[in-house]
Amino acid sequence: MEKIFRLGEISCPSGTLVVVDGGHLGLWSGERSPAEIDPALLGADDPAMAADVLNSVDFAVVGPDASAAARSFDRQPGAMLHDIPASRVVELETMFEEHCRTAGLDARLEALSSREPHAQRARRTAAEGGGGFLMFGVPVVAVGGVPRDRHLPVLASRVDSGAGIGPRWSEISVRMSEAQAETSVPLGDIGVDWARVLFGDADALNAWQHDEPVDGQADVAFWGAAAEEAAARFAAPELGEPGEDGVRGWTGLAVSEAMEKARDVQSWKEETGRRMMVDFRPHSHHWQVMRQVRASEVEAGTVDIGDARLLCAMTSWGDGYFPVSADLDASGAVVAVRVSFSDEIE
Repeated sequence: MEKIFRLGEISCPSGTLVVVDGGHLGLWSGERSPAEIDPALLGADDPAMAADVLNSVDFAVVGPDASAAARSFDRQPGAMLHDIPASRVVELETMFEEHCRTAGLDARLEALSSREPHAQRARRTAAEGGGGFLMFGVPVVAVGGVPRDRHLPVLASRVDSGAGIGPRWSEISVRMSEAQAETSVPLGDIGVDWARVLFGDADALNAWQHDEPVDGQADVAFWGAAAEEAAARFAAPELGEPGEDGVRGWTGLAVSEAMEKARDVQSWKEETGRRMMVDFRPHSHHWQVMRQVRASEVEAGTVDIGDARLLCAMTSWGDGYFPVSADLDASGAVVAVRVSFSDEIE
């Protein structure tokens, strides 16, 4: 029998819940155009590649058969095609036209005058009944109808994956009510590259600071085979953070001082060839929640942004594509939103 764990709780005053890889939230544009996101965050360091990303186009699928055409074209979830690099626009239009002609569908692509912000994608997807959309190629799920006036428990069930692996989550769910679930509908997959999943209010994510400190401070942490030698070299104490035994470094430094110390330790590591990890940690919202995750027995943590509470938890399966579904009661109201895990997912 699976054991149920309470990871924490969230609040969702906008009524729209976003399920996303918490490590990718530096890409979230909020109410801004995605064109305002630095292409370097997407790995586009080459000037030509960066320009191609910056000039990307969003398309709406329109026409009498728009829904069927978008579904059968099967390039992205929903009736929108987002973030198409400028160099691929003509190719995509040609492919879609040929697809509709072959399938006998009356639909076309219509370029938007400006890119659709990620917050708007979430609200629109939720208003259309919930489902998935892409954030620079990363699958994200949004669902509406979430209670706005109370905190909602986040629960996880654990399964034993066998010797040498140990117990892992079979699912993580946000519970909306105690009503009996009558049906379950798939919402789409979330793409995870940072081994963590975040449940957050769509509007609160607009104020999320992924890398920028909220208090002007940062930590420096290092660990590994050469950590004790580096600690002696740089007079670094134990970090003193829960869940980080043996980690050395400094906490609560001004950002400029922390950056200088991180550079010094990193340079020493590279010059000497020592084996060690060095981590610069600005006091951002991401740092706040991951600090709790590292200290938590269930590897989960929360952060409050305005009236909303967001929760981030490690998947325990690492990275992959994980299906998200909504449980509905007899009236069609959302009872729970569940992320499912399986050793069959890669």
